[in-house]
Amino acid sequence: MLCLLSSLLCSFFVTPSAPQVNPIERLWEEIKRHLAWESFGTLDELRQFIWRRLEKLNTSIVASITGWDFILDALFESNFS
Repeated sequence: MLCLLSSLLCSFFVTPSAPQVNPIERLWEEIKRHLAWESFGTLDELRQFIWRRLEKLNTSIVASITGWDFILDALFESNFS
């Protein structure tokens, strides 16, 4: 997992056995929610649909979906700088 804090890029190891704390999983969950009743004739149609959904997301939407306050709180408590 990567995060951007005050223009500093940091990475965190996310264990594969804990997908619930991997932010990308929450983002894909949001995308898949819109796929529930869709049917696509080709793989290209599916790709186009996913791209359209991704293009509708802005920074604040992605932050609200993938934001994990407990991770940021832990970083600030540990005096991460």
